[in-house]
Amino acid sequence: MRARIYLLTFAFIIVFAVLILRLFYWQIVKGSDLSRAAGNQYKVSEVTSAPRGNILASDGSFWALRADAWLVFANPSQITDPRGTSEKLAPYFVDDVKDQTTLLDEIDRLTGLLSKKDAFWVSLKERVSPDVKGEIEKMNIRGIGFQNQEARYYPEASSAAQLLGFVGKDNNGGDLGYFGLEGYYNLALSGKSGFIGGERDAKGAPILLGTTQQVAAIAGVDLMTSIDKRVQLILETKLREGIEKYGAKGGSVVVMNPTSGDILGMASYPSFDPAKYWQYSDSLFKNPIISDAYEPGSIFKPIVMAAGIDAGKIKPDTKCDICGGPLKVDKYYIETWDNKYRDNETMTDVIVNSDNVGMSFVGQKLGVDALYDYLEKFGIGKSSGIDLQGEAVPKLRQRGTWNIVDQATATFGQGVAVTSIQMVRAISTIANGGYLVTPHVVTSVQGDGWREDVGNVSKVRIISKDAAGDVALMMATAAQDGESKWAYIPGFRIAGKTGTAQIPISGHYDDKNTIASFVGFAPYDSPKFVMLVTLQKPQTSEWASETAAPLWYSIAGELLTYLGVQPR
Repeated sequence: MRARIYLLTFAFIIVFAVLILRLFYWQIVKGSDLSRAAGNQYKVSEVTSAPRGNILASDGSFWALRADAWLVFANPSQITDPRGTSEKLAPYFVDDVKDQTTLLDEIDRLTGLLSKKDAFWVSLKERVSPDVKGEIEKMNIRGIGFQNQEARYYPEASSAAQLLGFVGKDNNGGDLGYFGLEGYYNLALSGKSGFIGGERDAKGAPILLGTTQQVAAIAGVDLMTSIDKRVQLILETKLREGIEKYGAKGGSVVVMNPTSGDILGMASYPSFDPAKYWQYSDSLFKNPIISDAYEPGSIFKPIVMAAGIDAGKIKPDTKCDICGGPLKVDKYYIETWDNKYRDNETMTDVIVNSDNVGMSFVGQKLGVDALYDYLEKFGIGKSSGIDLQGEAVPKLRQRGTWNIVDQATATFGQGVAVTSIQMVRAISTIANGGYLVTPHVVTSVQGDGWREDVGNVSKVRIISKDAAGDVALMMATAAQDGESKWAYIPGFRIAGKTGTAQIPISGHYDDKNTIASFVGFAPYDSPKFVMLVTLQKPQTSEWASETAAPLWYSIAGELLTYLGVQPR
């Protein structure tokens, strides 16, 4: 009997221990999870998205803006004829209803979604326009519904696409800006999401006297840019015409105010439509003006000449005593582009004639260390600081590693890599009297009832006013008397320089294709703009004087008129 009592007591102890352990597990170990699960049964919460900010042109009109759109969804269990319903909807979901292959593929896709009878909700098409929503609503199809979304609308279509960037999706399905302004200013444009939380009963109805929490979403800011729509249209129209006329693989043009750093326009071709970015190759998304590095060739010469004059090593009338023939440097010979040699030519003539030997003379007078230091002052090898996502920063080879060949070739733009925005920034120093400015696109940000300027001029003097003025006059003489003088616009006091750069491939230079460019500013004594035109592999001529230069003057003619510059 006593044994049974002991056994029963032991059994009760075991059961009690198991209960204690189980209660410990549920209340302590899993307590927070159970509490969260219980809360989910009577609490409801929702993240509210913030309206994305707009991007505005210099006149306040829109480059990119938020707009209403709609998600089209369906309850397949209510769709009686999946194929027939798909045939009705598909024409509203494709870009070209005449493309039968695309239309049939869309019908098949929708039919597959609408045939899922065990599903109660499927997404059919995101971000359809209000007009498309209205047309679908007129069909009164049972089981089709709509959910409000925000869309990104680009009223100028593909204009300024690589400057603007686009809005795509992140890994969680949220909106995210990529490239250009959309990428660089994504955080400011996105704003801050809000939150709504409350309680509901067992049937899902809200409990009016329950606890409610709400945090309002903060809308993204609007960006006011310096981009002038008229200037942008001129650039894009003329660039496309030039690429077609000269058979170039591609090209770009950028216009900047050399005093303020405001970017007035920036165009590259080929391009894409940011509203339909998924239809284009990823290679088109980057902006060549800030992302592509190349050896600049002769447009680099004014920078080195300015360094030599500022350092006091040469003057505009200094004569080159080694320019009578090819210059031997180590085991190589430096030659002129036209195989013509001019003994004792002045430094002005060196720029006018684009003489490589004469530039090597400047390099010798400067010395390799001083040359390197000046290139750094001009921003070569450094970020320009422009407010666009995707800027590349080609580096200068390390100081102290340059040999005499590197020193010589750098003076005429070989062996040194730059981006177009770096070149425009450097040449602006000559145009504006010696200051290195930071280029920028956004001039101010604004919200509901407030505005703040952000495009303040950041400038540092790197060469003297006299040195800048001397080289500006040299470039003005080159524009009037150099190899592209036939394209010059009389009376407008233009300063400019051509550049025909070889393309390095597999350890040597391409002997067939070049990068043709022309950089200049006008009027040279009070410039309204500095502009760089670049053409990739033009086929009608390898020389910039016959391709990039006439295209530059074609654009400049319209810009000068638009900006109110009078000839004299």
